Amino acid sequence: MSLHKLARELDETARQTAGMAEGVMQALEILGDSSVPAEEARHLAARVIVKALQAQDRIEQRCANMKRAVHEFAALPPGTPDHVYDAVWAGLVLDELRIPSLSGIARHDGHGKAELF
Repeated sequence: MSLHKLARELDETARQTAGMAEGVMQALEILGDSSVPAEEARHLAARVIVKALQAQDRIEQRCANMKRAVHEFAALPPGTPDHVYDAVWAGLVLDELRIPSLSGIARHDGHGKAELF
């Protein structure tokens, strides 16, 4: 069960990474569009890039959480009951990993305006 969940979460992380790359590609398309005035294109592209790069934090956190879970799983003895594995997932920091109903759907939620650091 837990390895199946891990596989789903890795797949979701790959989708989020692809989405981040798509944002950067969109910005490049905006910059290359000669019908958009240069100043406007730079502003639009910058906003798209900032939004895309904000996904990096989530992806990094997902990976750190999954690494932690795998280390905890590896330390468990054979025959460990499923509820112990579930408790490992429940103890993670990122809600979309910790709360089963959010798993795989967080990428569909609006996250508000992009914030500059």
